[in-house]
Amino acid sequence: MYATDRGIEELVERRGEEQVSVEWLADRLRTFVDLNPGFENAVDRVASFLARDDADDPED
Repeated sequence: MYATDRGIEELVERRGEEQVSVEWLADRLRTFVDLNPGFENAVDRVASFLARDDADDPED
């Protein structure tokens, strides 16, 4: 288990039943970067990963 898995597990535990929009997620990521500018590159990489996640899916 990676150290980041703890945060992911907490997210699933606390909010696993919720439905959220991409707009809401983008707003939360922006707020996080505003509060933690040192993580800007990591958040940018995660956002790009999520944006492109299904781009190569042959079933779409």
